[in-house]
Amino acid sequence: MNFNEILNGEPWYGKSANAVLQNINPNFAFEKPSVNSHSLIEVLYHMVTWAEFAFDQVDKNTVDLENLEKKDWREIDIAEHSWEKGLEQFNKLHRQLIVALTNKDDAFLENKVSHRDYNFRYLLLGLIQHNIYHLGQIVYLDKLYKDRAI
Repeated sequence: MNFNEILNGEPWYGKSANAVLQNINPNFAFEKPSVNSHSLIEVLYHMVTWAEFAFDQVDKNTVDLENLEKKDWREIDIAEHSWEKGLEQFNKLHRQLIVALTNKDDAFLENKVSHRDYNFRYLLLGLIQHNIYHLGQIVYLDKLYKDRAI
């Protein structure tokens, strides 16, 4: 399994990330199923944060861990954060990550990730799993909201 398959292909588990994310009704993006739950848009921007972390690590950009922590489950500002903008960032970061990885050989995967006790193989497989996990949440919430609207 690879990023292209997860993002735009036909993965074994169901719809690709873009097939799911592009069909979300933005009217429900800020709604929370309960007080202590995350909204669709919070989950999307959480996914963006970890894609950004992975890209910065692969591309050897400076990783600001303090800023990463602040952005992880960030406060969503309706004026600043939209579903469309989050989706654009999600796709841009994954495209950049794919390009950065095409310039690496397989030995790179065994290198240690900075600020972590694991290698790039673990990071990248983790990001794929992370995306799939949160896509499942998004699909569930989207169905819940659409069923309520009927």
